[in-house]
Amino acid sequence: MGNSPPSAAYLVLDSAVGKQLFVADGSRLYGLPQAVDLDKKQIERIVRDLTGVPFIDSSPLEPPGLQTLSLNVAQACNMGCRYCYADEGAFNGRSRLMSRATARAAVDRLILESREGADLVVGFMGGEPFLAREVVHDTVAYAEQATRASGRTVRFSLTTNATLIEPGDARLMAEHPFQVAFSVDGPRDLHDRLRPLRVAGSAYDRMLRSLRLIEEAGRPRHLSARATITPLSADLPRLLDHVLALGFDSVGFATVLVSPDPALAFAAGDFSGLLAGMIDCAERAKRAIVERRKYPFSNFETALNEIRRGSHRPYPCGAGAAYLSVNAEGELFACHRLIDDPAYRFGDVASGSDVARRAEHLDARHVDKQEPCRSCWARYLCGGGCYHEVDRRGRVACDYIRGWLEYCLGAYAELVHTAPSYFSDPSGHFEESRR
Repeated sequence: MGNSPPSAAYLVLDSAVGKQLFVADGSRLYGLPQAVDLDKKQIERIVRDLTGVPFIDSSPLEPPGLQTLSLNVAQACNMGCRYCYADEGAFNGRSRLMSRATARAAVDRLILESREGADLVVGFMGGEPFLAREVVHDTVAYAEQATRASGRTVRFSLTTNATLIEPGDARLMAEHPFQVAFSVDGPRDLHDRLRPLRVAGSAYDRMLRSLRLIEEAGRPRHLSARATITPLSADLPRLLDHVLALGFDSVGFATVLVSPDPALAFAAGDFSGLLAGMIDCAERAKRAIVERRKYPFSNFETALNEIRRGSHRPYPCGAGAAYLSVNAEGELFACHRLIDDPAYRFGDVASGSDVARRAEHLDARHVDKQEPCRSCWARYLCGGGCYHEVDRRGRVACDYIRGWLEYCLGAYAELVHTAPSYFSDPSGHFEESRR
């Protein structure tokens, strides 16, 4: 546990099936004897006995081979989403598109810096990636040929505002191994209020048209919706029900902490209401699991899966590790949200990733070296928070994150008793692949 104080080692929580002991190291959950009232010293003795050789310590991760590159093929957008961290889609007056040559060079770099036989992921991001439609189509064909020749495989991801999809795009996503995420912020009134087009018309109606095109062409391997949640997103269960009814394979919420409009970013006083809404949504999902109904609220399902696997990580994500993002000019950055930030520039596709700078990043950002993370029981499930959000807002959401994780731990313990088949065959609930 490094130098973390004992209070960071565990959490005792109540659940519908009794008291549970969560051990931070290894993210392990144990039922406690209900007839015995254990004091703090007894709990700490149990934790010490369970910990043994630590699953994780303060040693930084060595930069691994690359596995995923997201290509910002369009640092430009046809929308002006009010909360968008990229200057409401204007990219600070520097809108530009990636060339085919740069995209192909990015694929070559991914192959060159990956391990032999790796299963690679090429992502398409924006702005709106279908502003660079030809680059997307060309890159898919090139990546499949190049990875096959190198003894690797490749899958694709794409995040879209779903306003520019044409029949050929829908066929591309159906015929190749794609995971596709639509940005859908709720019913038409809320969606169009937060996500206005730069021309007349309804972004929501265009999204519905794109859904019809996808159904006609055949669905991609996984079609999800990402709903960006702001303080205006008042009724989260209603919002979730609406988006799920559109037929997505899963729906997840992303909370706004950084926005050009401060009124659309959650402030300290907003988090208690947000947590209550998230728990209301999760309670619906939990009931559906018990009743063997489909209700794919991905925030909840992901948390259950992380707890089931005993996920424990010293970083919030793979940014700067096995994942990098490429800007329109071919420069490499830690992730798509940190594109063009010189503090997170890690090389370029021509000369390669800067392994030394990646190592420095992974050393400095290890959760056991962060304050106040190193004294938090949730640190190996949380990983310390999104780099972009922490750099710009600090850790304003820590109590909310702990509250959400504590709820999910209790829900997991309950579901192990009430719906054990959900965990004995998790592939039917958690896998994103359709075929």
